[in-house]
Order: sequence, then C-alpha cells, then structure tokens
Amino acid sequence: MQNLNEDKIRQNVRKSYADVVIAETDGCGCSESSCCPIGSGQSAGEVSVKLGYSDSDVSGVPEGANMGLGCGNPQTIAALKPGETVLDLGSGGGFDCFLAARAVGESGHVIGVDMTPEMITKSRKNAVDGGYGNVEFRLGEIEHIPVADNTVDVIMSNCVINLSPAKQDVYNESFRVLNSGGRLAISDVVAFRELPTEFKDNMAMYSSCISGSSLISEVESGLAEAGFTEICVTSKDESKEIISDWGTDQPSGSRFEDYVISANIEAVKP
Repeated sequence: MQNLNEDKIRQNVRKSYADVVIAETDGCGCSESSCCPIGSGQSAGEVSVKLGYSDSDVSGVPEGANMGLGCGNPQTIAALKPGETVLDLGSGGGFDCFLAARAVGESGHVIGVDMTPEMITKSRKNAVDGGYGNVEFRLGEIEHIPVADNTVDVIMSNCVINLSPAKQDVYNESFRVLNSGGRLAISDVVAFRELPTEFKDNMAMYSSCISGSSLISEVESGLAEAGFTEICVTSKDESKEIISDWGTDQPSGSRFEDYVISANIEAVKP
C-alpha cells in the first residue's frame, strides 16, 4: 500500500464503483475480484441475509438500493433511536440509509455521503422513488466530510473505510462531526495479520477491499488518536467463508481469508 499513490487509489476506487451503476448490475464492477461478497451466482439480497439483514430489510427498500456491497450489517450495533441524526459514510445506493430512516422516524434525519457521482445520482433517485423525506445524499470524500461540526448522533459505514488511503483523516473527521456522546457503528474489513507485499502493492486488490485493510491494532490506535473512547473491534469469524468467495485471482499460495476478516467497530465521542 505504501507504494500506491493516494490520488490514484481514490480514482481507481471511484471508477470501480461507478462501473457498478453504469453496468446496472449487482456487484462492484471488479470482475471476479469483487470488493463485495457477491459471488457464486448469489444475488445482493441473498448475500445481505447472510450478512445479518432480515428478509424485510431487503424487501423494504427501493429496488436497486441494496447493491450487495457490504461486509456486515451496521444496523445491528447502531441502536438507532427516533429523532437521531445519522451519517452513513460511503452510502452507495442508499440501502443502510433507508433502513436507518425507518429507525429514526420522521423526527430524525439521515445523511449519506459518497464520493462517486453515479452513486449519488442513484441514491437520490431511490430516495424519491421510496418517498424518503428524511434522507439526503451529499457528494464528498469521507476524508473531508461535508457535514458541520457537532451535528451527528451516529455514524455508520459498511465496508468503506478500508478503501480510504487516509484512514486517520476519516477518524478525525468522524470525531469532528459527531455530537458529544455520539457513536460509531461500523462494519468493515480489517486485517488480523500483516498483509503480504503482493497484496499491499496491488491496486486491484485495493478496490477489492483487501489491500487497504488495517490491522485491528491500527484501527484501535487510530480511533484513540482521534479522541474516541469505548473502542471495541469485534471480529466476525463467520465472514471468512464469504471472503473466500471474493476473488479467484488470489496470489498462488495465499488466501484472502487467511489475512482479513469482517468486524464490527464501535466507539464513542466523549
């Protein structure tokens, strides 16, 4: 990863996710080296249920909102309450935003941020189609969140922060926009052992949610440096089976699931 230019990483990731929308297919546009768990002929809905969403979650959002690009279900740890303001980093087609909107109700507000214009266009259309008056989508990078200081109660994200080449900026920005007592509820891919060099320096694997995965200790120290407390990173062993299907072009003798895993990441702004 050290040898990859940050701007080139962002451009490559942005193009990969724009390709999803342009192709109008489930999946991340990364061919068989998918950055999402879709594979083996599974639909986005089928994968989402495996990741912990209910059938009603999958069927209760506008068509096309669930693109199967996650690695978990941040809703399970968000504990959203009516009236809260929620921010989703890397909101994609809006799936988690629309589920959050139901939880916070009409008195609450949900903001989705994504750096891919095609995704923002898609999610805004989905919001109109679904009649979601308490959801909005903003174009922006998660390292420079287009949200005012101290205005958000909960930040969610689903398999996106690992794609950032400047994760400390993401943690710092998250701390900035949260209210005192605000919390993080993140599902992401993390590394439980040092990644091989051939992983770190592979641009395609970066867009595939592998090369940019931080060690669990790095996630914890990064959040602490930003000012967060009550930091908890919980690995999900069952995700290894899904990660094993993410690509067939893994280096000889190496398996993604031997290095990375999905995890729930929680923290609080004092």
